[in-house]
Amino acid sequence: MNEERSLNDCWNKIGVIGDRSCPQLKTFIHCHSCPVYSDAGRTLFNREVPQQYLEDWTNILAEASVNMAGETGHGSLMRTSKSVSVMIFRLGGELLAMAVRFLQEVTTPCVIHRLPHRSNQLFLGLVNIRGETLLCVSLGYILSLTTTNSSKTTLISSSLGSFNRDLLKRMIVAGTSENRWVFYVDEVLGMYRFYPQELKEAPVVITKASETYTQGVIDWQDQKVNLLDSELLFYALNRKILEG
Repeated sequence: MNEERSLNDCWNKIGVIGDRSCPQLKTFIHCHSCPVYSDAGRTLFNREVPQQYLEDWTNILAEASVNMAGETGHGSLMRTSKSVSVMIFRLGGELLAMAVRFLQEVTTPCVIHRLPHRSNQLFLGLVNIRGETLLCVSLGYILSLTTTNSSKTTLISSSLGSFNRDLLKRMIVAGTSENRWVFYVDEVLGMYRFYPQELKEAPVVITKASETYTQGVIDWQDQKVNLLDSELLFYALNRKILEG
């Protein structure tokens, strides 16, 4: 706790999230490129693991041992590969999940460079992610999530109050070994782990297009989350944009 209090989070005060008065912005453009930001990140990773964190993960692994073996591990925890890890995010008024094995990076929004006669509602243009040029697409368009459900969005983000929700927007880099894609999301809500038998068949969708790319529904914090069929989604993007 002492390390957290002494952390120099200048980016929240005089950096890009603050009043932008930091003189180093002229050199580094963004706080993410500043050594102070990098040092702060290393400090967080090097801090002592909280006891409660260790206890929580011990209980999770112990529960996994019971679920997979049908009985307690009698002192040894079983490792299981049958559970699925996903990242849950919000796009408009919908909660979606994507398998972690397809995710490569979550970053702050950057400039999209449109291509004359090529950019459209699905293919937005090119983005530069850490020096690599990648294709940026509209996940909302291919899922036909063009109309935001304002009441659901308000419910999901009600705890934010008057906080500027634009600060929550992120770009996600995901795909396969052949092709990687970048797309906007309105909010990244975190990671979640579940077992395949927990996946419900009836999808909670608002369009037929969404249903096409949905494997099923996950119950998460008393809310329904659509699990995307990532392989089918990326196959469709390859066909529509690269081969079309």
